[in-house]
Amino acid sequence: MDFTFTDDQLLFQDSVRDFLVNEVTPERIRSSWETDTGRDAELWGQLTELGLTGMTVPEEHGGLGMSELDFVLLAQECGYVALPEPLVHTAMVAVPLLKKIGGDLAVQWLPKIATGEGRVIVGLEQNLLVEDAHVADLLLLQQGASLIAATAEQVTLNHNESVDPSRKLYSVEPSEGVLTVATGEEAQALLKGALDRGALGCAAQALGLAQRMIDISVQYTGERQQFGVAIGTFQAVKHHMANVAVKLEYAKAPVHRAAYALAGEQQIASQAVSHAKLVACEAANLAAKNCIQVHGAMGYTWEVDLHIFMKKAWALANTWGDAGLHKTRVADHIFTDGAALGAGATFA
Repeated sequence: MDFTFTDDQLLFQDSVRDFLVNEVTPERIRSSWETDTGRDAELWGQLTELGLTGMTVPEEHGGLGMSELDFVLLAQECGYVALPEPLVHTAMVAVPLLKKIGGDLAVQWLPKIATGEGRVIVGLEQNLLVEDAHVADLLLLQQGASLIAATAEQVTLNHNESVDPSRKLYSVEPSEGVLTVATGEEAQALLKGALDRGALGCAAQALGLAQRMIDISVQYTGERQQFGVAIGTFQAVKHHMANVAVKLEYAKAPVHRAAYALAGEQQIASQAVSHAKLVACEAANLAAKNCIQVHGAMGYTWEVDLHIFMKKAWALANTWGDAGLHKTRVADHIFTDGAALGAGATFA
């Protein structure tokens, strides 16, 4: 069996990486912090022109009709540049949820997402606060055991500060008369799918964030000198970076496996996603810890670009389910009587 990504998927990843690295610079991110919305309409337009907002939108609604497995590599690249725009949320959470809901809501909003004319944001009670609610044209919100849909005019927003200045968080109060999309078991199934896809998006971005923090630190330690030599030649510094690199490499396969499971709607998808988020965020958190150490006192200053990626990694680790929730989901699976575990059950 061939578990590698296709040449087309890898080529698309390379193209998107080149675009994002050139366009989404730390300077551009810092500039966005000073704006009212913290979002860049020009950048969103560029992402739309590349077809990224409509990548998972079905072809009959003007999209490319691709899956989570096609997008997961691009989500990693979004993490590599700490993209503030809600592209991963759109492609991996909002669009799949709308497809599952179907009906008039999907017919109305999926084409708008593909053309960049409409932004749909999903908010679960698990997250407490809703990211990017201020730029949403439609909000799909959990309300107890129900899923509701509200337009921007039907909600009241209250801004909350985040450890990551690029994240814009809001508590959302819907008004009366909003549309109830689903209730009961149907709503729970939709919300579970949204949680899984949101967690997968976090995991994929965490891989990119960890890699970027390694790259920043390797460059810094190659230039910074002590005792007449680059500090990157010191064994202790090498060990810090090697420990992160090993953990990152071992986290990639679970993330890609989870994307495959979600795309194929496999029964093990939720457990695979929880495993992926745990190991990917663990790698990103270790990267943040070790990279700030090899920067020394300089690493604690805001002027160092490392902070942009470090604080996003911290935020993502507790978004779409914290470590406790995902460890519980994995434990519930592996401690079930008769659970299919071990190498022999890998492809069962």
